[in-house]
Amino acid sequence: MISTNGFQCATCGAFHEGYAMCYGPAAPEIWSTIPEAERDARCVLSSDQCMVDEQYFFVLGRVEIPIIETGEQFVWLAWVSLSAENFNRTCELWEEEGRENEPPYFAWFSSALPYEKSTLHLETILHTRPLGERPAIELQECDHVLYHYQKHGMPLAELQALTERIMHG
Repeated sequence: MISTNGFQCATCGAFHEGYAMCYGPAAPEIWSTIPEAERDARCVLSSDQCMVDEQYFFVLGRVEIPIIETGEQFVWLAWVSLSAENFNRTCELWEEEGRENEPPYFAWFSSALPYEKSTLHLETILHTRPLGERPAIELQECDHVLYHYQKHGMPLAELQALTERIMHG
């Protein structure tokens, strides 16, 4: 557990109890580029999978980031795009026991997270997890703070700043 009760918000001045420990967009970034009137005809979106124009395929996964001072994890729920072949394989195994034995898939990061440098199109590896668990997203080495945080941890002060950005836009 995080050892603090909360923080004094630098944005609004109020005391907030706790931190945002799991957060993410409801759809991949491409979803926002499609006119709302066309979405039903062009897209299929569930809580964990998305298909656009029968040619773009996405799965929701977890980017797990250790918090340095606490040992807890912050989780970004994020969308990654898969090839049609890997998406179909993921769907085949979705309800299968032992699916975590599947080799990992290459994927492109497809969520625009609130960082100064874009997170779109970062290279990732998607690791299937046991039935009932979302897959793990492993960012590939790159010059992005998200990669650095996943590999080395995020300071509690950055978690506070991130929580403020999430709460206040």
